[in-house]
Amino acid sequence: MPANPVLRKLGLAEKDRVVIIHADDVGMCQATLPAFAELMDLGLVSSAAAMVPCPWFLALAAYCREHPGVDVGVHSTLTSEWETYRWGPISTRDPASGLLDPQGCFPRKSEEVQACADPEAARRELDAQVKRAVEAGIDVTHVDTHMGAVAHPRLMEAYLQVALAWQLPPMLPRLDEAGWRTLGLDAETAAQAETLARLLEAQGVPLLDDIRGLPLDRPEDRIGQAKAVFNSLRPGITHLIIHPAVDTPELRAITPDAAARVADYRAFISPELRDYVHSLGIHVIGYRALRDLMRTAFASKEGERW
Repeated sequence: MPANPVLRKLGLAEKDRVVIIHADDVGMCQATLPAFAELMDLGLVSSAAAMVPCPWFLALAAYCREHPGVDVGVHSTLTSEWETYRWGPISTRDPASGLLDPQGCFPRKSEEVQACADPEAARRELDAQVKRAVEAGIDVTHVDTHMGAVAHPRLMEAYLQVALAWQLPPMLPRLDEAGWRTLGLDAETAAQAETLARLLEAQGVPLLDDIRGLPLDRPEDRIGQAKAVFNSLRPGITHLIIHPAVDTPELRAITPDAAARVADYRAFISPELRDYVHSLGIHVIGYRALRDLMRTAFASKEGERW
């Protein structure tokens, strides 16, 4: 793939390594909120995404209203994975939508919603989540995906339609056909994905060169794990996923991977890790700059977009 054109627009060189350090699942539970607030003040984290259907979203929205410059997107949510702590769609209660399981919540697994969701119902739900975030006072900077649920041929168009309608950068890699096939797509779907990515990029939609994340099943030596990821970053823009939360009884009751979430929080507030990233010459950015580039491009091409 040629160099990402966004680098030049940001005043960076083709060989520069750029990373968006992204806190996922904010608002999922109370423990995510103090971790997010502290990381935005003291740590390396440059962006985050709100889980709009979740119980602590309103508290996150209040924080965003008090801190209007914070870089927060919408964590497009179509699944509810935990055993006893759950949530469901905000746009419908109709079982025919394919968005509800027998408990009236989102399905637990991405494969379930990918197989059962009506694509138009999914589009309405994803749009409703962005709309609720905006109406709650969040200056939404992007959209990404919870558990990769929208990364499927039946749902990808709905996800991108919402991103384009709100002029928000989607979390989407700019891969060639071979790259898409390494993600499990068949040859025909991979070719379609490459064509779509090229079309979006030509329209001015900022895309990513890579998506990385720290594993939720290995909490030990989190700083060492993070350093290894930063060492291995390639030129271009990487979206790095972490799941920070403070240690609370609620968090431990909700999820078996609580230790990894707490480890993310502790690692990314550490001066050691911050100084290490700076020593590597890596540029840390948020999504706001990408959103502004996208909206400028769309304004100049009004009526010509996909």
